[in-house]
Amino acid sequence: MVYRLPPLNALRAFEAAARHLSFKNAALELSVTPTAVSHQIKLLEDFLELPLFDRLTRALALTPQGEAMLPKVREGLACFAAAVESAHAHVDQGRLIVVLPPSFATRWLVPRLRRFALQEPSLSLHVIRSLSTVDGNQAAGIAAPEPVDLRQEDSLVAIRFGSGVYPGYHVDRMFGSDYIAVCSPCLLEADPPLRVPADMRHQVLLHDDASAGDRIGPGWDEWFRLAGVTGVDTKAGPHFGDSGMAYVAALDGLGVALASKPLVATAMTQGRLVAPFDLAVGQNHAYYLVIQESIFNRPAVQAFRQWLLEEARTEEPRLLD
Repeated sequence: MVYRLPPLNALRAFEAAARHLSFKNAALELSVTPTAVSHQIKLLEDFLELPLFDRLTRALALTPQGEAMLPKVREGLACFAAAVESAHAHVDQGRLIVVLPPSFATRWLVPRLRRFALQEPSLSLHVIRSLSTVDGNQAAGIAAPEPVDLRQEDSLVAIRFGSGVYPGYHVDRMFGSDYIAVCSPCLLEADPPLRVPADMRHQVLLHDDASAGDRIGPGWDEWFRLAGVTGVDTKAGPHFGDSGMAYVAALDGLGVALASKPLVATAMTQGRLVAPFDLAVGQNHAYYLVIQESIFNRPAVQAFRQWLLEEARTEEPRLLD
C-alpha cells in the first residue's frame, strides 16, 4: 500500500506546537528556531490545503481541523517511536558469543561472571571454550575458531592467548601470564617440608603437557634455573595432556604444578592453593580481547569489553627475574 504522507518533521512540529500552543516553546523542545517551526507548519498546511492554527495577536489556537487531526498525529508518532524501540530491543536480544581458551574460561572468566550478569542482566551471553584461541594452533581463524551459527544480531568476540598481533581486529591487552609454582597448603609442612626452593628436589613435579606442546608455557627446567637449584630431574613426575588435570592434581596435594598466575589467583585467594616462593617465570605471551572492527561499537560488545578490562586491571602479575 502506498501512503501519501506529509514530511515527518512537519508532523513533529505540528504536534509540539499544538501541545504548547506556542511556536517558540515548540522550537525549544525540538532544538530549532521558531521560524523553522513556523515554516514546517506552513508546509503541512499547504500539503493539507487547510489551516491548522489561528494566529492571534498574542496567542496561538488550533482550528477545528487542527483539533480533529491532533489525536491521530500523536497516535502515529507514538507508533513510530514504539517501532524504533522494538527494533532496538530486537538487536539487544542478540547473543554475545565469547570464544576463549578452556583453562581461562574455567578458572578466570566463569568465577567472575556473576558480577557481569548483575551489571547486564538482559544480555544473553554464550561462552565457548576452544583451544584454537591459543596461538600456535592453526586449525582455525582468529575471531571465529570454530563454526558458530550466527544470527544477524549476534556478536562474537574472542579472548586469545598469544602474541597480540592480529591484523584487521581491534585488540586489547588484558594481562600477561607469568608462571608460578603452586601446591596444596598441606605440602608446606609435609615430610619433607616445602619452605625454600631447594626443597623442591623432594617434591613431585606436575607437568602440563598441553602448554608445553604449544610452546606457550615455561617448563620446570626454566623455573629451577631461575631459582638457582641444580641436580633435579625436571622431566620426572606425572604428565597431563590437559591443564585442568594438572590443576586438580595440585589441589589434591599430588605435587607442585607450574601454573599461570592469573588462572590460579582465585584458588589462592580461597586458600585452596598456595605459592610457596616469590618467584615467577615471565614469558612473551599474554591474554588479549580480540574484536572484529565491524561489531566493535555494538552496545553488547562495549558492555562486555568495559567490564572485562576493568576486571583485568587488577590481574597484571609482577615480573620477577
